[in-house]
Amino acid sequence: MAKYIVVAGGVMSGVGKGVTTASIGKILQEHGYKVTAIKIDPYLNYDAGTLRPTEHGEVWVTDDGGEIDQDLGTYERFLDMDIPRKNNITTGQVYKTIIDRERQGEYLGQTVQFIPHIPDEIKRRIKDTSNDFDFVLIEVGGTIGDYENIPFLFAAKSLEREIGKHNLSYVLVTYLPIPSHIEEMKTKPTQQAIRLLSESGIFPDFIICRAKKALDIVRKKKIETYANIISEHVISEPDIETVYQIPLDLEKEKLGEKILKEFGMKSKKQPNWNEWKKLVENILNPKKNVKVAIVGKYIDIGDYNLADSYISINQSLLHAGASLGIGVDIDWLDSKKFEDNKKNLNELKNYDGIIVPGGFGASGVEGKIMAAGFARENKIPYLGLCYGLQLAVVEFARNVCGLKDANTTEVEPKTKNPVIDVQPAQREILEKHMYGGTMRLGAYAAVMKEKTQVLRLYQETGRLHEDTKRIQELMKDKSQTFRLGILEKGKKIVLERHRHRYEVNPKYVNLLEKNGMVFSGYYERFDKTKLMEYIEMPGQFMIGTQAHPEFKSRLGNPSPMFYGFVKACISNH
Repeated sequence: MAKYIVVAGGVMSGVGKGVTTASIGKILQEHGYKVTAIKIDPYLNYDAGTLRPTEHGEVWVTDDGGEIDQDLGTYERFLDMDIPRKNNITTGQVYKTIIDRERQGEYLGQTVQFIPHIPDEIKRRIKDTSNDFDFVLIEVGGTIGDYENIPFLFAAKSLEREIGKHNLSYVLVTYLPIPSHIEEMKTKPTQQAIRLLSESGIFPDFIICRAKKALDIVRKKKIETYANIISEHVISEPDIETVYQIPLDLEKEKLGEKILKEFGMKSKKQPNWNEWKKLVENILNPKKNVKVAIVGKYIDIGDYNLADSYISINQSLLHAGASLGIGVDIDWLDSKKFEDNKKNLNELKNYDGIIVPGGFGASGVEGKIMAAGFARENKIPYLGLCYGLQLAVVEFARNVCGLKDANTTEVEPKTKNPVIDVQPAQREILEKHMYGGTMRLGAYAAVMKEKTQVLRLYQETGRLHEDTKRIQELMKDKSQTFRLGILEKGKKIVLERHRHRYEVNPKYVNLLEKNGMVFSGYYERFDKTKLMEYIEMPGQFMIGTQAHPEFKSRLGNPSPMFYGFVKACISNH
């Protein structure tokens, strides 16, 4: 039977439950155990797909097409594994499932009530993720005391009763503020969190204490007394320079051994942190630094939300830099500033590389197109992600192919040269206003062109071998074979995750190729329509992908696209 670890947060949101959960999982992996993680989001949305990045942070996409809270991305980056969409549970999913069953008569006339039906459905979903795993980590979103958390805490307590306390443990992640006017670490908010948790009949087995500074003996003793747990289970987790340092810090307090002891278990193998330590050291003390400009639209909402809007891009650059021993300094540039004054484009000469990330809508689009053109003309390394590929195609069509009015129909529906267009199936969806979960989502195969920069990067990083194994798995699952499309025998195939509606218009591919653009890979639908997945320009690092490779980047296993981009930035430094 799998062991369950429930991670809840007190005091405030954003305290670091996600990275703490991921770090505990990484530690248990190093002790030789198979681990998976679940994120519970108490909101009524069915998934994160319709949430604004500036409000809720980045929307994470899974291989099987789930649109998930960004914490699932944190788990994948730490655990170096693909986690399915079912590992995200929302209040909306739970209630919709129960209402659908009731409408179909599956309850055989019973009165459908909060108890037992809601907790039972939550428990069913939790158990469904546990197959073949030794540990299941369950992060409960929000904070203790939130009304919307009550069903999930009730379900956790009910699960404990079913499987026995020896198979389930509780971790409370809490924050200890240090008010500037007294410069003293305060434990009272943590005490309140413990009290609120106890109202659900739950008492923490471990308390992870987040703060600007390490926890001292006085504060640890206070918490020990109030929570009625041994002081060895009160763990300090002070602020650090990189989140990847957290597992190392927690292991200094022997958290892995303590958790295993709580379950009556022992390590299966001696943890080896040497490679992880080396990568963390490369992050903290790089040999040299490069400067990268990310030209985006989610800029004018303030620095506090910006990082969360593009967190996977940030992390992917970090991973690539760590593998190369290079620090990556990021500046976020608002594309609208180039529209206001073209002279501002010269500012891009100060950077070793330019990224245009994904996005939606017309805001700042012309500025992004200008940035792509500036990178091409000045041979500054360029990486276009999803929208970044599409707008690089628009720029090339206008300024090299002579199609001055070329555009994407997302911005200009009546353009005479729609080099980027929505596919017919997506047009029907948009007309019906069916926005949730209807984009081209999840992992899709790309047939690669030989002797291209993109293929070489997949080969150099070892990802081509990884993807070949994954494709063989997909072939066995009939429900997922549409992700492979038509595969040509003998061709090299890669997999990346997608989240978009618009594509390079197949009608313009020949014209673009004749003028020098290289399409490095394509996905072929079963109706034999080829959708372009990669572009590149010969003689320079100017690469775009229709996918979001940032969703497959991990520390020690960086995305080929970002790895190649950072290498190109070093050469351009």
